Formats: sequence, C-alpha cells, structure tokens
Amino acid sequence: MAVALLRGINVGGKNLLPMQALAEIFAGAGCREVRTYIQSGNVVFRSDRPEEVAKAASGEIAARFGLKVPVVVRTAEEFRGAMEGNPFLARGLDADWLHVMFLAEAPTAEMVAGLDAARSVPDEFVARGREVYLHLPNGAARTKLTNAYFDARLKTVGTQRNWKTVKALAEMLGVG
Repeated sequence: MAVALLRGINVGGKNLLPMQALAEIFAGAGCREVRTYIQSGNVVFRSDRPEEVAKAASGEIAARFGLKVPVVVRTAEEFRGAMEGNPFLARGLDADWLHVMFLAEAPTAEMVAGLDAARSVPDEFVARGREVYLHLPNGAARTKLTNAYFDARLKTVGTQRNWKTVKALAEMLGVG
C-alpha cells in the first residue's frame, strides 16, 4: 500500500479536481484498491511502483484538468515511520495543532540548518528526513511556516496534512 499526497487541490475553490476523477486516474495507471480521503487530494492505493504511478498521475491531471499538481508519495512503511517520528507527540502537545509536511526529497543538513526557528513564534518545526513536523498553536492559516517558505529553503516540494488526516490515512494504509 502507498499514499499519494497532492498539493493545492480543492483549496479555497481553486484547482478543482473531483475525487472520483482522481481515483479513476490512479486506477487507469494500474493501481488497485484505490481510495480517496476527503477533498484535499489524498489517494491510498496498491501498486508495485508507487513513485512511477504518482508521476504518471501528475501528468494525467495536467493533461485532463490543466493543473500542475505536485504529488508526494509514501509507502505504508514510510508513512508509519513518519508518524512514529513526530517529536511533538512525546511532549504531550494538543494534536489539533500538529501537522506534518511531507517532502518530495530529503533536504541536506545545510539546508535544514538554514531554516529560521524564530520565523513564526510561537509556531515550531522539526525537520527529519523527508518530513517537517509542525506545531502551529495559532493555526495553519496564521503561520509563516508555509509551503512556499519550506519549498524555497529546502529546494524541494512539500505538502502539509494535519494530524487528524495523518491518522486517518494511517488507518487506511493499515499502519495506524
């Protein structure tokens, strides 16, 4: 099992992409057991080549809907590791304010060191591997720790999910 996390679809009435069409795109790419979760671009599927499927799906979305949509993929085991790696859980922080940014590529240590920890106080982040864990006590809408900030500093593409969505996707993947 794997999950494809699409960035920036069906947000604020922009980049509209029906979930049924999204599921059909993944099924058409040879995936089995395709399921979507909520309207923000989460697709759980079975495939022996999830990265290739995601690339093909991104191309099909562009061709059919005219949308350039980054797609980040994690296998079930990678997703489990991302969940277990959340440093904010051990501190007992309110899960309502926890988010994970899933990155397409792991940044270098130098890139991570260049991030500004004081950029959006009291918000906090921890970058580990291909994930950035976020604690956003003032809410995701008010933070300066945005996709654009991390994309520019870490030279990759990321997409963020709140902890409730992360847990739901883990259940769908069978790792939650």
